[in-house]
Formats: sequence, C-alpha cells, structure tokens
Amino acid sequence: MVSKAVVSDIRDRLKTRGLRITPQRFAVYGNLLDRTDHPTVDQILEAINEELPIASKASVYTALTVLREVGLVREVLLDEGVTRYDANVQPHHHFVCETCGAIVDLPWDLLGDRLDLSKIPPALDVTSYELTVRGHCGGCDTSELLG
Repeated sequence: MVSKAVVSDIRDRLKTRGLRITPQRFAVYGNLLDRTDHPTVDQILEAINEELPIASKASVYTALTVLREVGLVREVLLDEGVTRYDANVQPHHHFVCETCGAIVDLPWDLLGDRLDLSKIPPALDVTSYELTVRGHCGGCDTSELLG
C-alpha cells in the first residue's frame, strides 16, 4: 500500500504540471517512481494490473505520453526496438549488464571531464548526449564467460 505522503507527492507533481489526475496516470507514475529497472510498457501494465486491474495497454501508452510531454518521465532507448521508461528525469547515463540485463543509473558527473566533445564537427550543434556503458555487473559470474 502506498503511503499518504507518497500519494500526496504524486498528486502534487501531477497538479503542478497542470495534469488531470486520472487513475491510470496516477498508477503509471506511481509505479515508475517506485522502480529503478527502466520498465517497458508491458512491464508497467503487468505491475499496475496486479494491484488494481484498471489499465489497458493503450491507457498506459497514453499516460506515459502525457507524463513524458510534461517532463515527469523520460523514454530510455538502450536496446534497438525496446522503449523503456524512467521517472528519473535528471541528466544521467546508464550501465547495462550484458549477462543479466540489469540497468543501473550512472550519475551525470561520474564521467567528469573525460568526454571530449571538441572533436565533433563545428557544423553539428550538440544540444545533449547520453551514454550507455555495457559490461557485467558485480552480481553476475563472468568467469564462465571468460574461460
């Protein structure tokens, strides 16, 4: 059960962005705030319908579109053809484990000044960027992969 403080926070965030609070928007946004795994639409739909079967795939898509448009969630494209969603809208990068598929947010400043954008042709105006780092997480046994 979601605490009254969390319910109030979600309502405030939606109202601040001028959104009507529908059960589907509330459920989708609340679900994303409670997750760090960058779920797909199907994963969000399954999770919210486990608790209260109120959503269809179309209503989840609609809620995500509206939440994205007002800046409360963002789309994350880590694999070709797979759109994931994240309620962490602050600039950050991602680490993806190639063994188990875990996705970890990496703080924006973790890479510091190591990324040199000065070599990008001057005709290209960079407005933003995001990196996806791939490897193996500490929870996976990579010794089997290495030998």
